[in-house]
Amino acid sequence: MAIAKINGQAIRYEDSGGSGPVVVFSHGLLMDGSMFAPQVATLRTRYRVVTWDERGHGGTNDAAAPFSYYDSANDLVALLDHLGIDRAVFGGMSQGGYLSLRAALRHPQRVRALILIDTQARPEDPATLPLYTQLVQNWAANGLDDQTAATIEHIILGTGYADAPTWKAKWKQVRGANLLQIFNTLVTRDDISDAIAAIKVPALVVHGTADAAIPLTHAQEMATRLHAELVAVPGAGHAANLTHPEIVNPAIERFLAAL
Repeated sequence: MAIAKINGQAIRYEDSGGSGPVVVFSHGLLMDGSMFAPQVATLRTRYRVVTWDERGHGGTNDAAAPFSYYDSANDLVALLDHLGIDRAVFGGMSQGGYLSLRAALRHPQRVRALILIDTQARPEDPATLPLYTQLVQNWAANGLDDQTAATIEHIILGTGYADAPTWKAKWKQVRGANLLQIFNTLVTRDDISDAIAAIKVPALVVHGTADAAIPLTHAQEMATRLHAELVAVPGAGHAANLTHPEIVNPAIERFLAAL
């Protein structure tokens, strides 16, 4: 584990090292860089792979003030500066995709290509927002009970993921004020679904067919606007790269080899 002091944050990251092309992975809400362990294990012999814990997540300190995914994109670019990396393939799952897309819009010279996993360019669905808000407010006020943990498990990990208890144990450690801060960033993000047509780098879109958080149709729309390949992962939920690496990893390897 290493720490970089960036934009007022003590950001935890891991760098596989090496001289190969760089791939940097950004995780989803309530997750951390370890969710890309299956990808790191597969790619590290041929690529330099960087994972990190975003503001308010994992080994990085709690988010101390309101922030946007443009701020997170700036954090990632600053991390690349810290590591002496000019350009990288930006891979992101859900929230990590939100910040990766914004990095491609704000810092196009730093982004070689995009790998977008169970993410979208649209804002949160107004129909589900009240449910999410009530869930998070109750969690922040009273702690994470087993029923809420099971709901979060279903949304993020889908059904039958063997290592779900590890993630539920991590979620129980999230502090209330930090939870509200990172959730606010999620639900106040802007709609960039039209803007992404300006992104010209190669892109791969990967999406679980059983994703309970983001409809597959949103991924299809995003892929069309990016002129990207779309890989649908049968039966996978919101964290397809973590739960179904046997399908996701070969797709990523093919995409990287073709760059």
